[in-house]
Amino acid sequence: MGGFFTGRTLTGIGRDLRAGRESARGLVARVLESVDEDLNAFVTLDAEGAEAAARWADEELASGIDRGPLHGVPVAVKDIVDVAGLPTGMGSGHFAGHVAEADAVCVTMLRDAGAVIVGKTGTQEFAFGGSGDVSVNGAVRNPRDRERMSGGSSSGSAVAVAAGMVPLAIGTDTGGSVRIPSAFCGIAGFKPPHGAIPTGGVFPLSRSLDHVGVLAATADDCRVAYHALTGPAEAVPSLLDGSPGGDRAGAAPYGRVAWIEPPVCDPEVERRVRALFPDAPSERIDFAGLRQVFLAIEYSEAYDVHAERVAEAPGRYQPATLARLRDAGRMPGWRLVRALRERDRYAEEIAGLLDRYDLLAMPTMPIPAPRIGAVEVGLGPLTALLVGLTSPWNVLGLPALSVPAGTVPADGGGELPIGAQLVTRRGAESLLFTAAEHLAP
Repeated sequence: MGGFFTGRTLTGIGRDLRAGRESARGLVARVLESVDEDLNAFVTLDAEGAEAAARWADEELASGIDRGPLHGVPVAVKDIVDVAGLPTGMGSGHFAGHVAEADAVCVTMLRDAGAVIVGKTGTQEFAFGGSGDVSVNGAVRNPRDRERMSGGSSSGSAVAVAAGMVPLAIGTDTGGSVRIPSAFCGIAGFKPPHGAIPTGGVFPLSRSLDHVGVLAATADDCRVAYHALTGPAEAVPSLLDGSPGGDRAGAAPYGRVAWIEPPVCDPEVERRVRALFPDAPSERIDFAGLRQVFLAIEYSEAYDVHAERVAEAPGRYQPATLARLRDAGRMPGWRLVRALRERDRYAEEIAGLLDRYDLLAMPTMPIPAPRIGAVEVGLGPLTALLVGLTSPWNVLGLPALSVPAGTVPADGGGELPIGAQLVTRRGAESLLFTAAEHLAP
């Protein structure tokens, strides 16, 4: 947990770069010094490419060219996202030796912002799972307890940030894959609204659910990175500004918040996250119905991507991935048709909820990180628990932020991190970051 970037913020790093107290080349050296191979966060380190990019960033800053808050900042990229000249392995034997020919759109955006790409981080095979321990490269280990799951599928990105190897990482999120490992590892993870960061050059899992997101130590660092990539935030009115139904009574400083009751949750996790929103009224949503919509869409679209590989080379998959894909292949077409219709209905229901509240709050994960290899915990099958509270916001394409919410006792001793999840309407992302500033676990 003691890498060079532990406790450092993007804003502070930027100040040090511009004041000459740090250089981009020096920061790359710090990344390489901070890598803990036992955690298995990185699958590829590009020392030569990073040093060249850092040299260029230093020269630009010295000549008065300033590309913004990410200029000269080292960034890690999940290994389903193409970086020109580097392997993109997707955590799978199917893509052993595959080298990307061009940058993904989000990587181009990073480079345009002056960021320095230092390498590729481990992922669940084809991003199809939330545990972080199913990959041809082996399990990515949680820096809080190396026998615990890091969470997935953006496992390496979360661990690289949590262990202080880098200050910022890029991940993808189809059902929670930025937020799950962020919660398990005790950092912040932001899934923007669908399409806010383009997915071109990202290997698809489920095209209508896939999002590109950012992982950093704090919500404010996520804000800095997101706005550096997509442009400055516009002022977003909240219900406190006089919108219909607006009322300051019982509202937090950042607006009106509804507590969304989790259907299944470890009691201590729920108690501690709920305590961050003591005055928020409770609401319920149909998590079970939304999960069925999610599964029908994800499974149908995932099998479309993988059908030929499953038929022609099933042995190249990890067994758990192959089993899920074969389940996906049995998804009947009528389920997808119904799911698309139901998604529209749920979108209307949640839009109505967000007409009355600025933010929705709940735990990110209903449990702390399980042990590597676990398939079931006390609350039930792990697969369902991992995406139960996160996947609805992929189905609806809404922005969602996971922030650290303290720790809970772990079985066997010690403490493990947990996360609080905040959701808002599209275009109101700034409210998420404002709320996070007021939360103190």
